[in-house]
Amino acid sequence: MADLAALLDDFAAECADLENLVAPLTPEQWQTPTPSPGWDITTQIAHLTWTDEVSKLAATDGETFTTLLTEAAPKMFTFVDEAAEEVAKTPPAELLVRWRAGREELIAALAAVPAGTKLPWFGPPMSPASMISARIMETWAHGQDVADALGVDRTPTARLRTVAHISVRTRNFAYTVHGESGPAEEFRVELTAPDGTLWTWGPEDAKQRVSGPAVDFCLVATQRRHRDDTALVTEGPDAEHWLGIAQAFAGPPGSGREAGQFA
Repeated sequence: MADLAALLDDFAAECADLENLVAPLTPEQWQTPTPSPGWDITTQIAHLTWTDEVSKLAATDGETFTTLLTEAAPKMFTFVDEAAEEVAKTPPAELLVRWRAGREELIAALAAVPAGTKLPWFGPPMSPASMISARIMETWAHGQDVADALGVDRTPTARLRTVAHISVRTRNFAYTVHGESGPAEEFRVELTAPDGTLWTWGPEDAKQRVSGPAVDFCLVATQRRHRDDTALVTEGPDAEHWLGIAQAFAGPPGSGREAGQFA
């Protein structure tokens, strides 16, 4: 069973690392374009702010969240982006305060959810552990966009294990959003953690395999790097194809990044 308290701590730490990048920026620097087309740093933080607030709503007020789902239904592919763009109108100093308060409230709300509870979401209902795991993944991924915009190299941490786990678990989702059927057999994934230890998923004798640095796998699965710009190694055509369509986040197929974009 997932350790909710540890995940909540990891989420707080991931947010704090990203805040350390953006807090010193001038209002003009907040307008720096990121690799996500049309999104500057302000939009990235606005997206995280809005999603944290909506996650808290799902954990504390299911009825109001259901109303939000009804509102989102007619524009399911644009609703989240439109919300981010609206929140991004907030001045950076105010947005920073709002983001900090929202994530702290989300942590408190999820810590108070009774064990075994499933929370409503835009997709299938989620446990508090699954919800905060998704928030860790999204915060790390959008934080990468901010780091890339600023030309900053981030130090990988053990928190990547959560991102990698979601990336493995969403293998078949990536096939589905591309109109494909995922292979019946499991893949073997062997990743070298930031501390040099090995993280593994899937049967040891699987014919389709992915191995390499955990940070590279997470960058590919969140579509922040092209597969060709990593040290990942595959065995089997299905494993290689998966790296070309891997998508740890919800929604329609992402556009990803071009090979050599960050050379």
